[in-house]
Amino acid sequence: MRMHKNIVLGLVLLLWQTSICAAEITVAAASSLTDAFKVIAQDFEKKYPKTKVNLTFASSGILLQQLRHGAPIDVFATADQQTMNEAQALSLIQNQTRVNFTSNQLVLIAPKNSTLKIQNLIDLNQASIKRIAIGNPAYTPAGRYAQAVLEKQNLWNPVQSKLIKTQNVRHALDYVARSETQLGFVFSSDVLNQANKVKVVMNVPTLEPIQYPIAITKNTTNKLEADQFLKYVQSGAGKQVLQRYGFKP
Repeated sequence: MRMHKNIVLGLVLLLWQTSICAAEITVAAASSLTDAFKVIAQDFEKKYPKTKVNLTFASSGILLQQLRHGAPIDVFATADQQTMNEAQALSLIQNQTRVNFTSNQLVLIAPKNSTLKIQNLIDLNQASIKRIAIGNPAYTPAGRYAQAVLEKQNLWNPVQSKLIKTQNVRHALDYVARSETQLGFVFSSDVLNQANKVKVVMNVPTLEPIQYPIAITKNTTNKLEADQFLKYVQSGAGKQVLQRYGFKP
């Protein structure tokens, strides 16, 4: 009899736990969104307590490869249009859900105590500058934006030997914060993460606006919850968090 009661109690607890967390969604987002999306996910879970948000961060290109190889991702957010265009071309997202939700600025940073004088990008040719951190352009949007600007000014090849290519933009930030490189290309929003260790030496005008698209994936099994998250990111509350962490409308 006691065993029967224990079984019944166990089933009741299981059903209660299931009702508390009815669904889980996985959001794959560009590394530069790490701080903002952690807060947005927490706020979202308070508003929708039956939904748990699992976050995964990496460079946009790496996340695309994970999605392409069947990773169970419900929402995909990138730091550039190119990566999302590729996802759309591969039928990995629900096209009608795609929307730009924020933007950013490319900047050149240095350690806080740096005495380097940088007026424009041609100064990267200075012999005293030997190490520059940059996200690998093969899969990192910040790196691609920087490469395009440097190529436009015929500087890409001359500075090749100075470039330290990283897995994502946050790794480039960390290199500069630890003074392992003299300079680095990152997004302006990233600087807030290490504001006591790095400084912006110049804004870098890009050839195209840096806009962040977000979309629901084609194979999501949690369409309702994914749609709720998408709308929350675009809501007034979501925009406030993004702006607090250095993103632009």
